[in-house]
Amino acid sequence: MTDHEYMQKAISLAKTAKGFTSPNPCVGAVVVKNGAVIGQGYHRKAGLAHAEVEAIDDAGPDSAGATLYVTLEPCNHFGKTPPCTHKILQSNIKKVVVGCNDPNPFVNGGGIRFLEENGVEVVTGILKEEAEILIEDFIWYIKNDKKPFVILKTASTLDGRTATAVGDSKWITGRASRAFVHQIRHEVDAILIGSGTLHADDPSLTSRIEGLETSDPARIILDTHLSIKENARVLTQKSNAKTIIVTHLKALEEKRAFFEKKGIQIIDVPLKEGRLDLNELMIKLGQMSFLSVLIEGGSTVAGAALQTGIVNKVLLFMAPRILGGSDGKPMFEGKGPKLIKDALELKNMSVTRFENDILVSGYLK
Repeated sequence: MTDHEYMQKAISLAKTAKGFTSPNPCVGAVVVKNGAVIGQGYHRKAGLAHAEVEAIDDAGPDSAGATLYVTLEPCNHFGKTPPCTHKILQSNIKKVVVGCNDPNPFVNGGGIRFLEENGVEVVTGILKEEAEILIEDFIWYIKNDKKPFVILKTASTLDGRTATAVGDSKWITGRASRAFVHQIRHEVDAILIGSGTLHADDPSLTSRIEGLETSDPARIILDTHLSIKENARVLTQKSNAKTIIVTHLKALEEKRAFFEKKGIQIIDVPLKEGRLDLNELMIKLGQMSFLSVLIEGGSTVAGAALQTGIVNKVLLFMAPRILGGSDGKPMFEGKGPKLIKDALELKNMSVTRFENDILVSGYLK
């Protein structure tokens, strides 16, 4: 096997824990000796052993003289666990192959330098792009003043409608597309909708994947007037994830007190042009250690998210349906640019097919 193949195995191991490690990044590692994998591991949860430690312990004494492949630069500082660089030296690993550097200022090349200064050969940048995509939310969060990585998901007919004129939207896309969205829900820290979607659909906002253990995202509801019903599913269902209602200081005090007694967290953000300020909300969510947020709101919230510039990544599903009229709900509400040259343009775009549906994904930041 080649370096790329060993690194690909480490990336696959890391993906196993996607959704469980936040606020830490997911990391995978394998130990290779004489052309064979003798140890492997991945970071399972914040506070537990890092991937390098798991892989080296799995290899045992045979790790002496071996090569360690790890998706992210080994840490060189004391946190909830000891430095991985020390574990590598103690195990007598002779070579370390790294996918991408750690942007964390406590690491940021320091782990690589420490290993090299202590006689360990280090090779970097193997499958760098894949390794960075694996932890794109963590990288963005660290490099951008702890603001969460925001994914905007929407689904439409071929003529760009997310619902009929009477609000019917179930289901535009097929089962395979919806299953993929549940996988994304599992991987993110929080899912955000507006009160309009809440009242129209009364969604659960949980991650449900048949046969797999999943982690529910925190449920964030934009509700300027605290109009949420006391029996809404997001308030009454069984889930370990918290529900957060975002409102503003002038919201009804009596209703605010009722929700807080029920264990629902209330976040106040100022209004901007009559709407909750999404930029201020992202700052607060980042301070609460949310690395990633999935927006699944309706056209009003989707349009506001684009207009305020908080969106990093777009997931746009299109189903082979045509409403054939102009009275359905558009994907985005609000004013767009007057000129095509000012339209938002996706970068690193990809197209994926889910049965009869098409997913167009790409980055705005």
